[in-house]
Amino acid sequence: MRYFSFLLVFALFISCSEVAKRNSFEKVEIEILYTDSLSIRAIEIMGTSLAFAANKGTFGSIDLASGKVRTNIQKYDTILPEFRAVAHTSSDFFMLSVANPALLYKTGNQGKMELVYKEEDGAVFYDAMTFWNDNEGIAVGDTMNGCMSIIITRDGGLTWNKLPCSALPDGIEGEGAFAASNTNVAVVGDKTWVATTKRILFSPDKGRTWEVQRTPILSKEPTEGIYSIAFYDDTIGVAIGGDYTNPERNTSNKMITVDGGRTWNLMADGTTPNYRSCIQFVPGTKGKGILALGFTGIAYSSNQGESWRQLSDESFYTLRFKNDTVAYAAGRNRIARLRFK
Repeated sequence: MRYFSFLLVFALFISCSEVAKRNSFEKVEIEILYTDSLSIRAIEIMGTSLAFAANKGTFGSIDLASGKVRTNIQKYDTILPEFRAVAHTSSDFFMLSVANPALLYKTGNQGKMELVYKEEDGAVFYDAMTFWNDNEGIAVGDTMNGCMSIIITRDGGLTWNKLPCSALPDGIEGEGAFAASNTNVAVVGDKTWVATTKRILFSPDKGRTWEVQRTPILSKEPTEGIYSIAFYDDTIGVAIGGDYTNPERNTSNKMITVDGGRTWNLMADGTTPNYRSCIQFVPGTKGKGILALGFTGIAYSSNQGESWRQLSDESFYTLRFKNDTVAYAAGRNRIARLRFK
């Protein structure tokens, strides 16, 4: 029995070591899958395809097995919308444009995109969107008429309704969000976190009620604040940003919570990474593995943000993991597959 116990402990040690080794990245290999003269800030893995939307009305998909790229152009009258937010359910793909007019499209029955929401106002500017489930989804935008813009669907994206300011925390002058990577809204179960330029708006019940979470990230200037937020589960979350006009600054630009956002604390303050536009957890790492990227490169932490290493100086805007070693990233003029080793 003693010998068997030793073998069991040894096997567990080896197993844990292999998991730690597999999820401790030393380098990244970058394979370009698609190039065009586009700004691509919104991607979504949908089964065996990577869907994307960009400026110039362009949207499309990449078959992840064959690498085949399909693209299309979505016009609204004479407008070529700039899409910076996408989302999907098990049956439909959605894309949302920034600026006026805000245009939200979903997959149509005839294979074409169908306009399901339009908002016209000189102040309109939507930043990100996601779904809680196949029926309920949310999109967030900058402050209008005294509060952040939040639209919600409860019928699978067929109709969207804007929350009145009476249902939201009072807005702050100049408050908005950054449409930099489609990652300034995060959902886990019924819970939702919306990262603004000034703070975090939190809903415990899929957008029916809201409260405010204060953060230590610097947000004095219009270009400062949180650019991206991610949650591993409903307690462990991270956020990153900074100032894209002062990208070398690495203080008061990244933070972590282990209690669902009730308290946020700065992490690795004064060290790498500096400004980044997207942060994501590495799958299967129990919230320990974190990746942050932007036009300043790709940075990685294996110890829940205590320390980081710069894996690459290659520029990207946004990223989504397929598994614990493969991710897809998009940026200026390109989409790439990233293999971490």
